[in-house]
Order: sequence, then structure tokens, then C-alpha cells
Amino acid sequence: MDELAILISKLLVIWLVVQVYSVLRFWWGLNTRSKNLPDEQLPKTAVVLCLRGVYPFLADCLRSLLQQNYPRYDLKLIVDSEQDPAWQVVNDIIKQINANNFQINHLRTVRQSCSLKCSSLLQAVSELDDSYKVIALVDADTIVHPNWLRELVSPLSHPTVGATTGNCWYVSTGTYWGTLVRYIGNVTAIVQMYLYGIPWGGTLAIKREVLHQTGLLEKWGEALREDTMIRRVLAKYNLRVQFVPSLIMLNQEECNLPSLRYWFQRQLLSSRLYHPHWWAVVGEAVLTIGLSQLLIVVWFIAFLSGQGDTATFALSWYVIYILALAMLMLFLELGVQPIIRSQGKPITQLSAPLILRMVIGIPLTHWIYGWAMIASLRMQTVNWRGVSYEVNESGNIRLVDYRPYQPLE
Repeated sequence: MDELAILISKLLVIWLVVQVYSVLRFWWGLNTRSKNLPDEQLPKTAVVLCLRGVYPFLADCLRSLLQQNYPRYDLKLIVDSEQDPAWQVVNDIIKQINANNFQINHLRTVRQSCSLKCSSLLQAVSELDDSYKVIALVDADTIVHPNWLRELVSPLSHPTVGATTGNCWYVSTGTYWGTLVRYIGNVTAIVQMYLYGIPWGGTLAIKREVLHQTGLLEKWGEALREDTMIRRVLAKYNLRVQFVPSLIMLNQEECNLPSLRYWFQRQLLSSRLYHPHWWAVVGEAVLTIGLSQLLIVVWFIAFLSGQGDTATFALSWYVIYILALAMLMLFLELGVQPIIRSQGKPITQLSAPLILRMVIGIPLTHWIYGWAMIASLRMQTVNWRGVSYEVNESGNIRLVDYRPYQPLE
């Protein structure tokens, strides 16, 4: 038992070194800055927002999108139906700020072979004239800053950049433990997405010519998610996804544990279907969660069998590992805070009680994420905002239960 505990501890240290290296690479990426283009060089852009139901911060999202520091852009809104409650919210906000750079339509064709969002994206792109050179995507829970679109589009001037993206940063404080667990899980995900070049659909821009050149539109017509596949598709044409650090967007919504568990599961299903290095994601989860849990098993067996020294050794290394992960998380939090502050958003006030909650939340995150990983491997049905999709073995999607959005959903 002693030899097993020592072996696991050594493997854990090696894996921790790899994690430190990954975090340092991401931190270095946070400190890179790209130059924004002047007005005359910025291409005409269509910002596409697909809506089904009302998100808590939808009104703020719409105001921020309609007041961008960008010379030529239009907001294209595709709402699930004219009876959707989001339709009224959109019209109210437009009247309040007297906007004229927008177009609102309902989803006319509900495709059976892809998600409703992909159906909406295809409709929005098909309605654009040739004057639009860039398509920008945004989610309804993203509240952007005034230079958001300028910072998103400017790097596309480089010939090898086919798409640009930011990422999401969740709050760690709130009423529910689910809010903290989501924050911890996202800290790991944002580093992975940076290293693998995976874009985030909540802040994403792509050249219109790239959409047609790569056949991405056809792939969206058979997809559950629009963003995860982009890196792999663009790589075939020697194009890359450019991460823009200043576009890490704060999400202040809260989340409870039951809904979070299914959210993790959906995200992992999308990775299984479209991630270019899905088995690397699985391997990282096994190493991050499995090795530490093995130490807990060794501790438990050693404790029951009266091997006090081995039990103490195993438990000590488990605690050291969790504390090391907490330090890495705090390091990233401090690295992201200047970006959040520059956007005029509130930053997390770190305190001893919050740090203690983070330390406790790491094992909880491991257990929930591990369960979601296992469940995603056999997941064949996805339910999202009142709509059901079937995922067959080849990864094809079939919409099986569509109806207009109901507020209770």
C-alpha cells in the first residue's frame, strides 16, 4: 500500500507540473494585445443574436450591442417566434434607445437536422447582402463593452486569422454552490479552450468568405453547436482562431447544482461530437480527477487496515494537491480581474471565507464533473429550453420535439 501511495503521489506531482505550465501559457496569452483598426479599415459587420425565451440580462445585452463604437454594423435578431416573450423585450429596448441599426425576424424554417440556434444562424446569414464582410455571433447572456465589436473584428485583418473569439468568465460568489462549482469548472475549461484554439460562441467573429470557403454553413446545418467545430474546420484551410484576451466577458447569472450538472453534461457532449482532441479532454479529466480520488481510496483502505503512516501520507498529498489547484485558480482570477475591471464590471473581492469555499468547492467540482463526463459518453438525448434533440451514433442530430417557447421553460 505504501508503494501505491508513493506512485500515485509522484504521478500527481507530474500532472500538477503540466497544469502549472498550461496555466502559465494562458496567463501569457492574457497579456498579449492586438492593435485595433481605424474606422476606415473596419469592414461592415453583421452581429447575429439568436433568441428563444428571455434571459435575465437580455435587456442589458441588447443595449450594449446597439451602442457599439463601430462605424458600420447592424444587429440581426432571429427570435424563435413572434409569440416568444423575447420579441416584446427586443421591441421595448429598441424604442427606448431609438435604435435604427437593427433587423428583427422570427425563425421561419425549423430544420430537423440541427439545433434551433444553427437554424437561426443559417437564416441570418442567408439574408445578408454582399456588403457584409464579417459575421459576429453573441449570446443573450453576454453584456458587451463599447469597444467589443472593434476588438473582435480588428484581428481578422491578418490573412491567416479566419475567426476571432473571447471567452466567458463566471462569478464565484452567490447564493448557490452551483455558482461556485460552475466558476471552478470554467477556470479549467477556459485554459483548455485557449490551448486547443476552441472558440466560444458567446463572442465570436468569422470572415464571411471563410464561411463559404470552408463549407461551415453546411456543417452548421447538421450540428448541435456552432462553435466547437470551427477550429478543426478552419485548420484544414490553414486558418486559425485568434483569442482576444480583452473579450473575456463576465457572466453574473447564478446557477444551482441540479441545473449545473446537466449543463456540464451538455458541454461535454458537444466536445465529444466536435472537439478535435476529445480524447485529450477525457484524459485530462481522468488525470485531474482520477489520480486524486485514488489517493482518497488509498487513504480510506489504509485507515481501515490500521496503516496510519500510509493513511496520513495519502491524505496529506491529497490536501496539498487541492491547495495547489486553489492557488492556480486564484492566480488566474488575479490575471483576469484587470480585464473585467477595464470593462467597468465588478470584480470578485477575495476574502478568507471565499477562498475556503473555493478549496471546498474543488473536490465537489471534481465529483460533479466526473459524473457528467461519464453520463455524456452515453448521452443520446439533449433537452434545451423546451426542445429535445436525438444524437445518433454517427453524431447526426435530429430535432424530435419542437414547440414555441413557453415562459415556464
